[in-house]
Order: sequence, then C-alpha cells, then structure tokens
Amino acid sequence: MTDITTYMKRIFFYSFLLGLTAVTACNNQPANTSVSNTNNQNAAEAIIAADAAAPSFALMQERLAAIKNALQLPIPVLQLPVTDSNLKLAQVVALADKRFTENLIDKERQQPFRNEIFNIYKARPQEVPKGHKAADMYRVEMYNYALNLTTVALSDIAQKMVTSVSTFPQTQPDLNPYLTDLATQIAINAPEVAQALGYKPSEKEALMASTKTALNRTKCERSMHLCVAPTFIKGEKALWAIVDLTDNRLVGVRWTHVGTTGEAERISERKLQFEKIMECNCKQQKAINRDGWKLNYVLTSSDGLRISEVYYNNKLVINNAKLVDWHVSYSGTDGFGYSDAVGCPEFSQAAVVAAKEPAVSQLTQNNQAVGFVLEQVFQSEQWPRPCNYNYVQRYEFYADGRFRVGVASLGRGCGNDGTYRPVTRIAFAGQQNNFSEWSANGWQAWDKEQWRLQNTQTAYTPEGYQYKIADGSNGGFYLEPGNGQFNDGGRGDNAYVYVTKMNPTKDEGETDLVTIGPCCNSDYRQGPEKFIEPTPDPIQNTQLVVWYVAQLKNDDTKGREYCWAESYLENGIYKTKTYPCISGPMFVPFSSDNKIAVKKQ
Repeated sequence: MTDITTYMKRIFFYSFLLGLTAVTACNNQPANTSVSNTNNQNAAEAIIAADAAAPSFALMQERLAAIKNALQLPIPVLQLPVTDSNLKLAQVVALADKRFTENLIDKERQQPFRNEIFNIYKARPQEVPKGHKAADMYRVEMYNYALNLTTVALSDIAQKMVTSVSTFPQTQPDLNPYLTDLATQIAINAPEVAQALGYKPSEKEALMASTKTALNRTKCERSMHLCVAPTFIKGEKALWAIVDLTDNRLVGVRWTHVGTTGEAERISERKLQFEKIMECNCKQQKAINRDGWKLNYVLTSSDGLRISEVYYNNKLVINNAKLVDWHVSYSGTDGFGYSDAVGCPEFSQAAVVAAKEPAVSQLTQNNQAVGFVLEQVFQSEQWPRPCNYNYVQRYEFYADGRFRVGVASLGRGCGNDGTYRPVTRIAFAGQQNNFSEWSANGWQAWDKEQWRLQNTQTAYTPEGYQYKIADGSNGGFYLEPGNGQFNDGGRGDNAYVYVTKMNPTKDEGETDLVTIGPCCNSDYRQGPEKFIEPTPDPIQNTQLVVWYVAQLKNDDTKGREYCWAESYLENGIYKTKTYPCISGPMFVPFSSDNKIAVKKQ
C-alpha cells in the first residue's frame, strides 16, 4: 500500500478521470457570458450533481485507502505528513493528550469517526500561555468529518505537554495546501465544469479554492460537509465549482455575474513585503500610547488585526477585539458563497491576507484632531479582478473616550448580488458587567445570553444608542449601531448583536478561531449563536463578550455602487475606483456624572 506521504506528494502529478454523473438542471448548455444574463438565468443554468460515491480513479483510491488505514489505527486519525521535526513532535504531543482525542470514536457503537489533522503551525503571541516559551508552542488543528467538529490543541514541544484543548462544534479548520490542491483537481477534471465553461480549465485558472462554502439543497448546506468552491472566470461571469471534500466529489456548478475589469495590478516586492509583515506584525505585538489610550495589537493567523489590553485614562476597558470571519453569500435562493478568514500573509489559515503593515494615523473631524486610527488592509493577490477581495479593518479611538470598531469591503467579489456579513468580537474588561437594551420603557436589562437584529422597528435613545454595557463602577459604554450617520458612506448595518458570557473554562474565541459560521445563512445563525445555544448562560454582573455582525448588500448600479470596485483607463493604464461599504458600532462612554453621554458630531 502506498504510504500517505507518497500519495499526497503525487497529487501534483495525477489527473482525475471522473465518471460522468447524472445531473439535474434547468439548462445544462454551456453558459452564455453576456452581461445581459440575469441572476435568475444564472440560477437556471446551475448544475446540481446527483449524490454518488467518490470517483473511482487511482489517486482517489489511494486517499480512500489511507482513510481506511487510519480508521483501523489505535488512534484513528489521518495525520498530516510533515518533515519538520518540531511540527512532527507537536502532532505527536497533541495526539497523546486524552482531551485532544476525546471525540475520535462513537462511544455508543465503539466505532471510529473519520478524523484528520489539517494544520500545524507556531502559536501566535496571544495564544502563548504564561510560563511557556513562544518558540516551543505549536497549534494543532484536527477535524472530525462525522461530527463537523474542530478540535484545537496548543502543544509545548519542550515540555512535551498540551497546555489547552478547545473544541468548536459545527466549525471547520481552514484548508492546508494538499486539500486545496485536491479540491482544484476535482473541479478541473469534473465534466460538469468542462461542460459549463466549454473547455477543460487548468489549475492556474482556479481561484478561491481554499475558501469554505455552502450550497443549498445539497449536503454542503449549512456547512454540514466540508465544501469549498474553486472559481473560474470566463468573460464577465464566474463559474463556481462546489466541491464536497467530505464525500470527495463535485456537488454542482453555478454562474454569477462579475462585470468587466482590467488587468490585475502586479504587487511589487511582494515577498519582501510579506516577510516584513510576518516578522514585525505577526510574530510580535506592537504598542500604542496616545490621546489617552494605551493598547497592544498584533496580526493573527485568521482573526484579522487583534487589539488587546486597551486602556483609556489608565483604566482597562477592553480585554481584546478582533474580526473573526467574513461571511459572503450570493443569491438568497441558492445559498452559496464564501466564509473568508483574514490574517497574516504566510503560515496562516487566512483566505484574504494582510497586504501591508498596520497603519496608525491621526483622526480628524472638521479639520480638528480628535484622536487616532489603527487600520489594516487585507487583499487578494489579484484584486480588483473578479473573485478577489479587499477588506479593511479600522479601529477609531477618540480623545474623549469614544471608540469605534469598523470594517469595510472594497469589492469586488464573485458577483453583483452578494451580501457581506463581517463577524466582530469585542471582549470587555471588568467582572461586574451588565447589558441593557433601549425600549419605549427605557433601559431593559438582559438577564441571559441572547441576540437581537437591528431593523426598522428598533428603538433608539434620542442620541441614537441601542444598547448599554455597564461596568461595576457606575460607568461603561453606550453602543450606537450604524444607521448611515457616521459620514463615511455607510448605509446602515442591519446588524445582529449577540452577547455571551466570558467562559473561563472553555475557549470561545480568546485564541484564534477557525471560521465559526457558514457563509450563506441569512438569519441569526452566523456563528456566535453556537456559544449561546442550547442553554443560554446568565449574564448579570459578569464579564461579557459582544459580537457584532453587520449585513451589507453590494450594488453595481451606476451611481449607486456599494461594496464594489471598478477598473478604468487613465493615461493608457488601468486604475481602480472603489465603493466601500463601511460598518461598525460606535461605543460612547458614560459615567455616574453623565448618564446619557453627549453625542459627538
């Protein structure tokens, strides 16, 4: 039997010979690339492949044999083949920990689940526990296909021990290069893809192959299976080839309209730039001390730019805040899209990576300095071409004590019917916090973990505040959601807000999270609800975490562009015009001397 290392290496040399499967579709003819195609026509041209066994060809048989062999091991885990001795040891240490291997088998039937180590990499500074050396700490991520469960261990290879184990139900790690290549090969060799494009595509044409997705009416729906979406550009349209890596097969294909664009701008000195970002911003924390604020910040592997130990006038107000996910869905009927992680450009699990170093600049209003901004840009390599993304994470700190946690999409994405849902997590300082919501009867305290949707019926104070986070010293912050009032082009957030209790015994986001929610749910199921259901915890007089999920609909209508980007010619070269969609709440401080804070303009 070919060993797992050998067959994984051979992925680069094999082509898949997929048998023709039965399909159901409104129209199976090669798709017309005319701009005049409507979204309904795109949906009609979708091909949903019938359920079938994994294709029968040499490489797939080798993978299935390796899976079968792993299921027969005393520790039934398909291990990640690595050559680095430290990575090997980190994997061995993790698999020797009973907490890490707690969910490997069906305990009732005494049968093994299918488990696989997806990623092993050095722990980020914020993940290193006290008393341990950063150089010795490694993060090991394992996926349970049967339970759709991610388990993460932090291994200390010097002390040969696991310092912590966290489980994340209904979540999936980001793909490693082997699985990305596997998905690409399945897609480019699928007859449905060749039929839709009118030719067999090459590996280089596949975009976003490592980004998780979903597709309604299939096993990918709600991300119950591990599914990704290699995407191919043809003219002004993008073909999504949705691959189910749980069943190792193509699920279906779907067209979206992306419009016209110029050539991709080359990123000069990319390697040098990435190395500097990694060395200076991913491997070490930086500090800011200005305008009454003190804080640390660091780029994470998958949770964007994380701030921590945030003080205002020498009082700790925020333990940490970060951008956990971007959920991008296309078509409200078909329910497909991407779950994007953002983070460090190398040795991370981010689908859209940091394109430059974090920038600190002066914040001005009416030509007056009022504070400072900490901003981070994440960008796909070939942006602004279709199916490439550009995100901005923006923290605003005001000298009067206000702060805003903002995010933006600069387009262009994989279609003109997309909805962006960024998932932001803010852990407030203090052990005696309480959370309240404004209503016609005044402030109403929440006694248990819950969520709420901002909509046309939402009540606000005269100042525009919706929520209040009170600390134990008669102070705290009002939360003012986006309603288009921040003079930044935002059109309103339509946000979900979740409040959870900080769990001292279980990691619910203090370290880097895998993508916690599926791309395409249009309701409250965006990921944070997993830390609330099925039994909400009481949240009175305790440490609180606030999750904020805005909902931003893109628009390519001339004169109304939003979450969009266009290329145009100027002096014979292509340039890019962006139409950002910016979201995020403002937090306004109050104290016992100022129960209703004055709204600043």
